[in-house]
Amino acid sequence: MKSDARPGSLSVERLFSKPEFDEEQIGPIIWSKLTPAYFTLKKSEAEGGGQSLVRVDIASGTEQVVASASALIPAGETKPLAINGFVFSADESRLLIFTNSRRVWRQNTRGDYWVLDIATGALRQLGGDAAPSTLMFAKFSPDGSRVAFVRDNNLYVQDLCDLRITPLTTDGSARLIYGTSDWVNEEELGIRDGYRWSPDSQSIAFWNFDTTGVGEFHLLDNAHGTYPRLTTFPYPKVGTTNSASRIGVVSAAGGDIRWLELTGDPREHYLPQMEWVPDGSALLIQQMNRLQNSNRVLRWNARTGAVETLFTETDPAWLENDNPFRWVRRGTELLWLSERSGWRHAWLANIAAVNGGGDDRVQLSAITTGSFDVLSVEAIDEAGGLLYFAASPENPTQRFLYRVPVGGGQPERLSPAAQPGWHTYDVSTDAKWAIHRYSTFTTPPVVELIRMADHSVVRVLTDNARLRERLATLDRPSAEFLRVDIGNGLQLDAWCLKPPSMDPSRKHPLLIHVYGEPHGQTVRDAWQGPRGLWHWMLAQQGYVVASIDNRGTNSPRGRDWRKCVHRQIGILAPQEQAAAVRELLKQWPFVDANRVGVWGWSGGGSMSLNALFRYPDLYHTAIAVAPNADQLLYDTIYQERYMGLPADNAEGYRLGSPLAHAAGLKGDLLLIHGTGDDNGHYQGTEKLINELIALNKRFTVMPYPARSHAIDEGSNTVPHFYSLMTNYLRDHLLHRRTD
Repeated sequence: MKSDARPGSLSVERLFSKPEFDEEQIGPIIWSKLTPAYFTLKKSEAEGGGQSLVRVDIASGTEQVVASASALIPAGETKPLAINGFVFSADESRLLIFTNSRRVWRQNTRGDYWVLDIATGALRQLGGDAAPSTLMFAKFSPDGSRVAFVRDNNLYVQDLCDLRITPLTTDGSARLIYGTSDWVNEEELGIRDGYRWSPDSQSIAFWNFDTTGVGEFHLLDNAHGTYPRLTTFPYPKVGTTNSASRIGVVSAAGGDIRWLELTGDPREHYLPQMEWVPDGSALLIQQMNRLQNSNRVLRWNARTGAVETLFTETDPAWLENDNPFRWVRRGTELLWLSERSGWRHAWLANIAAVNGGGDDRVQLSAITTGSFDVLSVEAIDEAGGLLYFAASPENPTQRFLYRVPVGGGQPERLSPAAQPGWHTYDVSTDAKWAIHRYSTFTTPPVVELIRMADHSVVRVLTDNARLRERLATLDRPSAEFLRVDIGNGLQLDAWCLKPPSMDPSRKHPLLIHVYGEPHGQTVRDAWQGPRGLWHWMLAQQGYVVASIDNRGTNSPRGRDWRKCVHRQIGILAPQEQAAAVRELLKQWPFVDANRVGVWGWSGGGSMSLNALFRYPDLYHTAIAVAPNADQLLYDTIYQERYMGLPADNAEGYRLGSPLAHAAGLKGDLLLIHGTGDDNGHYQGTEKLINELIALNKRFTVMPYPARSHAIDEGSNTVPHFYSLMTNYLRDHLLHRRTD
């Protein structure tokens, strides 16, 4: 699209082709564990534009160059390493640098690693004769003498004195994975870095996944080369065979592996968390059953090999994987999040009080109580005996910082009362400082360094002044947060954008942005970035744009709110979305009931299909991006968590899938999907295409060749994507004929 001539108007070109409205980035922040300081990267124009590693004193802001860009030039090269990530040894004498990274599914987790000796300036590459960009998850041992890493699904240790490499496993393959994970455990349980050094640096515990028997999925890339390129990987679809998962412990010097003897079929259980206790005497492991409604917290004795169950968390619906091991009181107690009270709260488990003698003997005591949800644990101040957490008791569209004594008590809000909106924190190791990021739906972020004790500002790192100035020149839509009453005592949170200087006597098209599944909350009083500004652009063009969070989204409105959709994904949410839209049409006479559209991505793409197919007299246009048309085609961990096994819920799977309702299509449909999507497969969209053809339905499809779920690879992809949607909405919603 060409840029609009009016300076107050947004366009796809201004937003995505020549971005004028990007946020200012502050660079990575790595907190020092030894001094009140943090490390970051600064561009060094004097040294050819490379990045220098800088230590910033928290109190004064004084910067000290720890490693100049010139110090990061390998022997025989002329340019410094491009730093994709870095971490210090425990004594901060050595720096581990991640560079030359390559993407593995969602993230760049494969690359090269170098170690810089801060005192001597010696820079050495790790991995021996490894091919470029093949090392993963390199980590210092706690004593800083060695580095472990994964290569080609095997686990290695390299000594930093003589660079000798010791293989800890040797039979890793495409089917047998050590130290990292298979696709589904990475995507749904976050297991990427799949090993843990023991505190004494003598042993390593690791995950092992055997994907033998797991169905293979194939991605076909026709766009790069004369012949198609095929990518094949194990992907367990709903109801099919999972990987066998287990945990082993091996000496860092190599040798035999000790496999943990856990009860239960390793293909019918998941191991989402694993960590050494601080004194190294044991490993704690979490073991979930396949339905993910039971989570056993196990302790493996490193001396005897005995395994005991400390406690078991259960839920009639499902459990999320939201409990990485967090130690309290020097590792004698464990911080645990649970919805057992009906709200997500923080609890203490005294694991030191139980040592043998039977299972499930640990009792949990509540730290927080009341009719609100703990959104996340932000920090534990061991010295001060305080728990810092995020919550929003009064307004689920906002987020604030609170603290409470670890022993329990009345929470104290720290985020300023004068700043309603969305607050996030990156807290220092000692819980005394934090990088605080604050924004609202209509104002971009301010990023500042604060003292945690009283939330006082040490210094502002960026206030996005340039972005604010540019936003001030725009014809801004009016923004409103509201609650929509859909009957039976249910009120759904929503936001809406109305055209600038809207004429209430005119009829405007209504566009709903939807997600609606358990892992999304669209109604947040937070800066929405480029996608949010695209919604501003549509409002400038005459649309009323709105978004609604139905029950089942991860809003902080209690357990029952989130989990009433159990076994009803794709069934209950479209009903509530439709009820909310009908109510808005009653309340808003300025909206044209004959021009209602909906769009969404991933789960929101599926929701958009269900809306258009199931409620054809309410919705007239839909854009479904990367949808899942058939729930049976999605992965085991995600879909079974919320829907159960297909053998036990066949009708739920059928009714929740848009494919079953395709005959209801009456309006205009645009399907968008990357053909290289490893997550929500293009296969489902092709299956839907076949069904629509059989039903003689009219629709439009835009495949993006070899693009992933994000549809952001390749030249001009993002501007093209948003231009496509803008033009489709213009032709099929804004100018839709209603006679």
